[in-house]
Amino acid sequence: MSAVTRTDLASATSRPRISAHTRRQWTYGFLFLLPWIIGFFAFQLLPILFTLFLSFTDYAASSEFKLGNFNFVGLENYKHLFVDPLALPSMGITLKFALIGIPLGLVVPLILAVLVNSRRLIASSLFRTLFYLPSVIPVVAGTIIFGGVMNAQSGWLNLVLKAVGIANPPRWFTDPIWAGFALNLLAIWAVGNAMIILLAGLQSVPTELYEAATVDGAGPITKFFYITVPMISPVIFYNLTIGVILAFQYFVPALLIGGVNGDPQRSLLFFPMVFYREAFVLSHMGYASVLAMVIFVVTMAATGLLFFFGQRLVYYAGGES
Repeated sequence: MSAVTRTDLASATSRPRISAHTRRQWTYGFLFLLPWIIGFFAFQLLPILFTLFLSFTDYAASSEFKLGNFNFVGLENYKHLFVDPLALPSMGITLKFALIGIPLGLVVPLILAVLVNSRRLIASSLFRTLFYLPSVIPVVAGTIIFGGVMNAQSGWLNLVLKAVGIANPPRWFTDPIWAGFALNLLAIWAVGNAMIILLAGLQSVPTELYEAATVDGAGPITKFFYITVPMISPVIFYNLTIGVILAFQYFVPALLIGGVNGDPQRSLLFFPMVFYREAFVLSHMGYASVLAMVIFVVTMAATGLLFFFGQRLVYYAGGES
């Protein structure tokens, strides 16, 4: 018994004691984190859990919000997802938009960032401001402006195309073939934020690397692909991640131009718009919760894949990739 007691005393005395100063620091740290913790639970975690709960019920927003109106239906809402004539086609429209828009959303701002970062460009600050300006315009106002610019009859874009010899230019937002691509052009129009972030990455690349490459006889293209791109790959990865998330949540411009039906001919009926129809037009909150969970899961899965491959493709200055 005495041996056990001595062992316990030895282990107790060997444990590091937490000083009052350390406890005070932990307390202050927790108090600073408390607003974020409350916000996370109240506005993120609890709504996600409640949406998951609603997905197993037939609750309708037109009925009173009380416990008796939440009828458990099991997996019926999830089964309806696979027979819904709008859900799966709208996901295809969203994926098509993402496959076109995400690469353009990376390449175009990168080209603009390289352009305004060039020492040979006169009045680079002016061009930087002009390229960033569309990002300041609210989404609704920008969509209305772009709708006028790409008007099939009076839009100046088609007037320019006719002036250069194209007799029948695209009808853009009134043609189901061109409507989705027109929204891609609208998204490219507002790439100022991505350009500024890439510009900051370009300006952080050490000039010694370019000087050493010049001594070795490397040309501009070689420098760009073997120095610039690897050094700013974390910034490119950040823009790529944000682009994927925003692509699967694309909603406002498509709603303003195509309405709740995604006209013309449902070519602009993105998956978030189907969720909007079910939740706020048809009041089918139970099934709409399933659509919301699909958006959440698909976005998380795509982001997870990006981080998985990003560990192998992204270069960090500390030597870890």
